[in-house]
Amino acid sequence: MAEGAFTEHRPLLFTIAYEMLGSATDAEDVLQESYLRWSAVDPAAVEHPRAYLVRVVTRQALNHLRAVRARREEYVGTWLPEPIRTAPEVSDDAILAESVSMAMMLVLETLSPAERAVFVLHDVFAYTHGEIAASIGKTEVTVRQIAHRARRHVHARRRRFEPDSDATREIVQRFLRAAATGEIQALMDLLAPDVVQISDGGGKVVAARRPITGRDDVARFVLGVIRTSAATTRVEHATYNGMPAARFLTGGELDWLVAFEIHNGRITGLYGIRNPDKLHRAETVHPLDRGGHLPWKP
Repeated sequence: MAEGAFTEHRPLLFTIAYEMLGSATDAEDVLQESYLRWSAVDPAAVEHPRAYLVRVVTRQALNHLRAVRARREEYVGTWLPEPIRTAPEVSDDAILAESVSMAMMLVLETLSPAERAVFVLHDVFAYTHGEIAASIGKTEVTVRQIAHRARRHVHARRRRFEPDSDATREIVQRFLRAAATGEIQALMDLLAPDVVQISDGGGKVVAARRPITGRDDVARFVLGVIRTSAATTRVEHATYNGMPAARFLTGGELDWLVAFEIHNGRITGLYGIRNPDKLHRAETVHPLDRGGHLPWKP
């Protein structure tokens, strides 16, 4: 019975943990710890299993987040969230797609652990301030203050993007064709003037250590990467974090992947992950769920 309840709510629990931590590996660790705690409880004594499990996962994720923050400050190069392969239907839920996008996950990284937990639970999953207060061990008044502060911070920094769709995939295909053939003007036409390219190699593989901004510099960087890529590299299209993405495989192994942020028909962001520690689970498709709450209205 305990296992059945946990399995039923697992997609929701994973989604909460991932959005709080930015790492599928850490989210799975949190779920394992939470399951051990759940299995030690008499399920018959729990009136609302989902609410109980959300509370346990939230507290475990908060503890985990506080522990990993110092490690991320020492990260070599630019840190990006561990990418998760998502089913195309995730894009049908605009709130969910935005909440797991690379851009939003980077904004969430700038919040304090408490702010991140409150924002994720309230603005993405629509839990009430009272429910969140019970989950994180603070008063409802304090949670309201945290929510206001976090929302103001996120709204000032959020980037608009279009989820994975036939239209965005076509833009990515045109971009890859232009890069492969060296058509610099065609490449530039697809990039927004203020486009940002961010690479994450974790100090383990070659990658740009700092973000590259501006259409000219990003186009030159992309062409340089393509020129130095192995002739045996194969490109596959996929969906990661609710965004159109390209997987680059060399010798049959995933070498790097790029998620594309697209707005108004132009590429505004490229998020390239090469850190092998973040790619080793990139084949798994993660079912995501917001738990059936009412949609959040920004």
